[in-house]
Amino acid sequence: MATDGTLAGEATDLLRHLIRNECVNDGTVASGHEHRSADLLATYLDGSGVEMERFEPEPGRTSLVAKIHGTDPSAPSLTLLGHTDVVPANGEDWRHDPFGGELIDGEVWGRGAIDMLNLTATMATGLRHLALEGFRPAGDLTYVAVADEEATGIHGAKWLCEHQAEAVNSDYVITESGGFPTRGADGGTRLPVIVGEKGIYWCVLTVKGVPGHASQPFRTDNALIKAAEIVRRIDEYRPQAEMHEIWRRFVEGLGYPSELSEPLLDPDRIDAFCEELPRLGLARQAHACTHTTMAPTVMHGGSKTNVIPDRVELQIDIRSLPGWDLVDVRAMVDEVVGDLADDVEVTFPYADPSSASPIDTPLWDALQRVSEGFYPGAKNIPFLTAGATDARYHRALGSVAYGFGMHSPAIGSGEYGAMFHGIDERVDIETLRLSTEMWMALAHDFLV
Repeated sequence: MATDGTLAGEATDLLRHLIRNECVNDGTVASGHEHRSADLLATYLDGSGVEMERFEPEPGRTSLVAKIHGTDPSAPSLTLLGHTDVVPANGEDWRHDPFGGELIDGEVWGRGAIDMLNLTATMATGLRHLALEGFRPAGDLTYVAVADEEATGIHGAKWLCEHQAEAVNSDYVITESGGFPTRGADGGTRLPVIVGEKGIYWCVLTVKGVPGHASQPFRTDNALIKAAEIVRRIDEYRPQAEMHEIWRRFVEGLGYPSELSEPLLDPDRIDAFCEELPRLGLARQAHACTHTTMAPTVMHGGSKTNVIPDRVELQIDIRSLPGWDLVDVRAMVDEVVGDLADDVEVTFPYADPSSASPIDTPLWDALQRVSEGFYPGAKNIPFLTAGATDARYHRALGSVAYGFGMHSPAIGSGEYGAMFHGIDERVDIETLRLSTEMWMALAHDFLV
């Protein structure tokens, strides 16, 4: 790759190539083609002195593991965890080609620029230069670029943690999200660290009716009408807010004045407060972080225009708060279905409870020290992400897993959030520089 000879230049070129590889994961086994980016990253790291290994549980679904071995087996180890797959993108909606990897006005455009090829690229860049400078950590430093994160990690992090744990397991793990600079009430910088994530419960409701001729709809048992009623009930359902520790420490860390912080921490007031908030992004975030949510997303039903449908499949994305399990989620679904229960079959094809890591750890302290080198006086604050990351599989192995990066203020946190799986995804070069330098600084701080 041609670069301008700087860390930011290398990370920028690497990111552009990753975007152009078009490792689109549509959820099918044959999609992804992450071998393209595994090959790219291996070529980039070759000659730096890192030890590399590839894993491919399915053809083309390749993950790359690169390691700088430590000198002390008893010292804490650290894994930098990126993913190389991206979600689909409709180019008609974008201002620029989502797979062009174009550099425009100091920003790299393309699918994955935010989620999370920017971090995957900067992690690799930082690792390469640490190795080239002869960095010898006390504990192992591992870089993992996994496949299939965008479809629950079955062929990526989940498979690695279940079948090749010795290759990827570390005491501490850092993966995507976090690190977007936010202004606190005192004017100082706050940097959220993702310490946990909500649970995922994908629910399928099969709604039953009785077929008949659509020319005579009176008093028919139409499964589609019943499914529509369930969708209406989901939209109107208002679960009780819950104030868990991560949310409390996040709000308290921002130092908001009482007129803002008190309703955000009051389970009886937060719903009305979110309804009135002019900042829609903050309202959605606050609601998601304090409620178990249900979103109807897909409906299939009917066989022919002139036939009353007797089967409708309704898919619901449920995201649960810490402490919830399948029994709690099923009770909520049953409450919504109510008197239609006899005509509805409930299944959960995918279920994964919420996971979180402790906040007060040596890695937290190291991230705080390193952050202050980039944003003097900055304070890191914990955050619960509503989305899912591969961190949950490493937590199951006993790792402390956070989500972090180092971002410039060039693109606001609200705009960043909208670009995850959205349109016009892009990242500025200054963010790539900051993240690359942050990974290197963290390695020197935490692993020596």
